[in-house]
Amino acid sequence: MQKAPQPTDMGNIEASGAMMPISDAEFNALRTLIYNRFGINLTDQKKSLLVGRLQKLLRQQGFTNFQSYYDFLVKEPGEKGLSDLINLVSTNYTYFNREKDHFDYFLQTALPTVISRLKQENRRDLRVWCAGCSTGEEAYTLLMLMHECLGQEYKHWDAGILATDISERVLETAATGVYPEDRIASLPEAWRRKYFRKVSGNQWGVVDALKKEATFRRFNLMNTQFPFKKSFHIIFCRNVMIYFDQPTRDALVKRFHQSTEPGGYLFIGHSETLGRNQSLYRYLMPAAYQKGTL
Repeated sequence: MQKAPQPTDMGNIEASGAMMPISDAEFNALRTLIYNRFGINLTDQKKSLLVGRLQKLLRQQGFTNFQSYYDFLVKEPGEKGLSDLINLVSTNYTYFNREKDHFDYFLQTALPTVISRLKQENRRDLRVWCAGCSTGEEAYTLLMLMHECLGQEYKHWDAGILATDISERVLETAATGVYPEDRIASLPEAWRRKYFRKVSGNQWGVVDALKKEATFRRFNLMNTQFPFKKSFHIIFCRNVMIYFDQPTRDALVKRFHQSTEPGGYLFIGHSETLGRNQSLYRYLMPAAYQKGTL
């Protein structure tokens, strides 16, 4: 297996802490690789951001320039280098109860509608996907709402949540389920007492009973075919498509549509839109859509 080069003397660049230079050709090669593998569209204005996020990694691993780093990425037989790359390039900003009106609609309208339809069909398999789950706050919020909605009935349902992200780093935080106290401050006090326990200092952990209901997996939304055997009743993919260009967004929405149950829901970020010309989903409210029924 090819390895990254061993650390070398970085000379004046390392000593001064100066930004490692990147040529236009190197930047174009890296951003094309990132676009093709992860769908993230880096404009020319993101050049300094890319250098700033990668230069420490390059120095630690002994790359003297971005060309040698790129050559390593495309020749490496495994995914470790690409995984490290996306961990640094992707932005994973989130918090509990972010864009609260979506969660209100989920609890008051979408979830009861899906549950009612499933009961009419004598089914108890509720499938919810949190795509681009970052450090897990959104996934755990959805789980808390599912428990609040179903109450004692929850144990009779095949429910839980699938939460995916491209970054292994954020998935580790999500699976651990431990957050600083200020991160859960936006949750109702009753929920904090019910669904969290104090770990140490100002650190609070999701209770095991809730944590076991979340399945966290690494998944690349750029996969041309989604591998799921069954479609989902509700999909949350918020503040992910803002990093994609229009063709990438359109292709992803088609894959989401194929993986959505008839009558199911898709939630995206408030800074995102499916566009007025799309006909796959029906507009419900800002950044919330529904697939038509058969």
